[in-house]
Amino acid sequence: MTDSPVLPGLEASGWAGDYLARASGGDLFAGAPAEMAPRWRAMLDRLSEQGQGDPATLAGNVERQAQDLGLAFRLTGDEQERPWPLSPIPMLIGSGEWTRIEQGLMQRAELLERVISDIYSGQSLVREGKLPAAVVTGSPHYWRVMTGAAPPRGHYLHFYAADLGRGPDGEWRVLADRVRTPVGVGYALENRLALSRATGDLLGAMNTRRLAPFFADLRRGLAVDCQRADPRIGLLTPGRFNQSYAEQAHLARYLGLMLVEGDDLIVSDGRLFVRTIEGLKRIDGLWRWMDSRFLDPLAFDGESRIGVPDLYDACARGGLMVSNWPGAGVIEARAFAAFLPQLAKALLGTDLLLPNIATWWCGQERERGHVTGHLDALLVASAFDRDAAGLGPARSVQGSTLDADQRATLLEAIARRPMDYVGQEVVKLSTTPAIVGGRLTPLPFTLRVFVARDGLGQWRIMPGAFARLAAHGDIRAALMGEGDMSADMCVIDSQPVPPDTLLGDGGAPAIRRIGGLLPTKAADNLYWLGRYIERTEMTLRVIRAVIGESIEVDMGPSSDSPTMARLAGQLALWGATSNAAQPVGALCAQALGDARQPGSVRALMGVVANIGEGLRDRLATDFWRLVRLPLPAFDGAVTETLLDAASRMIERISALSGLAAENMARTEGWRFHDMGRRIERAITGCRLTLLLGSDWASADDLTVLLDLHDSQISYRNRYLTGPSLPPVRDLVALEPQNPRSIAYQAQRIAEHVAALPTLRGDGMPEEPQRLAGALAATLAPLTGDMLTMAALTDIESRLLALSDAIGQRYFLQVRKTEKVEGAELLS
Repeated sequence: MTDSPVLPGLEASGWAGDYLARASGGDLFAGAPAEMAPRWRAMLDRLSEQGQGDPATLAGNVERQAQDLGLAFRLTGDEQERPWPLSPIPMLIGSGEWTRIEQGLMQRAELLERVISDIYSGQSLVREGKLPAAVVTGSPHYWRVMTGAAPPRGHYLHFYAADLGRGPDGEWRVLADRVRTPVGVGYALENRLALSRATGDLLGAMNTRRLAPFFADLRRGLAVDCQRADPRIGLLTPGRFNQSYAEQAHLARYLGLMLVEGDDLIVSDGRLFVRTIEGLKRIDGLWRWMDSRFLDPLAFDGESRIGVPDLYDACARGGLMVSNWPGAGVIEARAFAAFLPQLAKALLGTDLLLPNIATWWCGQERERGHVTGHLDALLVASAFDRDAAGLGPARSVQGSTLDADQRATLLEAIARRPMDYVGQEVVKLSTTPAIVGGRLTPLPFTLRVFVARDGLGQWRIMPGAFARLAAHGDIRAALMGEGDMSADMCVIDSQPVPPDTLLGDGGAPAIRRIGGLLPTKAADNLYWLGRYIERTEMTLRVIRAVIGESIEVDMGPSSDSPTMARLAGQLALWGATSNAAQPVGALCAQALGDARQPGSVRALMGVVANIGEGLRDRLATDFWRLVRLPLPAFDGAVTETLLDAASRMIERISALSGLAAENMARTEGWRFHDMGRRIERAITGCRLTLLLGSDWASADDLTVLLDLHDSQISYRNRYLTGPSLPPVRDLVALEPQNPRSIAYQAQRIAEHVAALPTLRGDGMPEEPQRLAGALAATLAPLTGDMLTMAALTDIESRLLALSDAIGQRYFLQVRKTEKVEGAELLS
């Protein structure tokens, strides 16, 4: 590794100079090899230049990129997602140091694979006394039912993560092994994307190793253990309220996996299927992001509501690849860390290349004596990640912090149930620079490094990591705590890194022109996303009409006219306001911004955002960013401010419509989204025409009706007279070329439904096709002078029946295991 800076021509000035001056005592990059100092210096200089000498500017740039990518997370108990706290300063590791880490982690992954395999098959380690039975059975993640259920190709692990800490002396230690859920790998990828976008060519100029080859290897490794050459693989998520759901959705989209929840899946005859709009389709593999206990309520935890009944049966019959294999989490218990060094010698014939932090399990008499005799120098923790007396809610405590009573309580608890406790050395962590309070400050860090099997079954290490910069002392936290920051970790080569992508070395795949399977839940969400977006837009249009914007400026209705009263009453019927008789300013402010009103714009946009969260793997970043933009202030009297706020929201809705119209591929997903908007628009069109286009409609009524349908210009181009009832009805309800007419919506709905897959094998139309076709045919021959209020009421009823039929056919997919007529299960 060269000692010269990667980015020549920059001196140690700005941030770097200030930081180096303040770090003369050795805390700057405590534990980092000396040869990396020039690279750190050059990087900090470049970042200082990009931030124009202001650390807050750079931090703001990175924060905006993280927001644009949709990065977010939740802490336990959070109802709303939090912005992702990404440090603008990456952490650097040289290629030589990284090679040693790679070798140690590949060895460790193989050791864990062999230990887990022995626990659930031969169990020779326990029989021969190399591993106490209590260390295995004491873990809440050990599942006896999995004994003898062998995974495809014998691979219990496909993916593994290790939390690493580097001491001030430069030595790396494994703090924790994580195999249950791979939390953090998606955030590591997203951190790299956000940082790359914020810093331009900086990472490339530093010869940073790319992450894409690792994810290509991961995807091939999952696929090769499935039974079909071109398998379907799902990423099994606990749902959108999970702390890392945003990460899961991003990974599913990036890797091309189907994001599924337990409700999307069903087991039949030992095979796993996903409920789609085309029927039940076989799933060959699952990358699970939930604990084993939740996977199958019939085999594991009967209280689980997010799992798949009989999933164990699919595993036991050998027809399903699951990563990682249920029960693999037994190895995560802290107690195992006390035995891994000797197990490495027994199973691999060598010492660990990457050691644990020193651990003593109190279930052994000598080790228990060491822990109780050196309590002040150790961290005492739960051996099996369970609540234990004397440890508090954190399930760990540093002995030196205990007072006399607490110490006595803990020692008594250890004496009573020694197998529940371990003692571990107290780790002093190395530091890395971060921006805190506008200044570069050294913070202690841990790295979560990721290991995956490739298509040949070999272990591959991601050349990067998820770095957590700790704001508190719990270095063993699963991911992020209050006040913590994340950072990208870059592996720096001495030579330029060649480009790579997810295509790998296997050549170009066969060309396809299909949109992929659409699960029923995704279809449901897309449909209702469209309906609520349309509902929001029409509510905004009515509010804007009440405020007074009209093309007929000199003859618009007054605020106390019957027309305005009817519009206010409609807002009340929609739940946008609680009092239709209140002053116009208060009414519109409430209909716009009162979240307590279920039909208000603020409440409706909240529903849009909630539905959108369940579609993160399918929505484009631009679409998602528009959905999540903060809403403008909606309080005040009837002023330009209220009108401007309503108009800006209509512009945002129009932007969403434009993105859907121009950017969404014309797949079944787009059809459901557009169908939702069309049905909502048609239903609303019926109601507004009944309200303002009745036989006794006034000129004001008809003027506003044309405004609400964006049809004033069209009407003026055709008719020289003022609004007249038959032509207005024809234009807003029956005109086949008017994209806001009821007839136009009916025709588009019929086209969408006709293009959707059918489960019937006899060629006969399904109920949605029959109802949609009949509705379009009914409207086609009508003209405005033929349209009656009774006919409009009937059309609205038929639209509601059609919506119900769509839901029953496509969203309430068969929940029994019987085969549907005409459906192909094994596909």
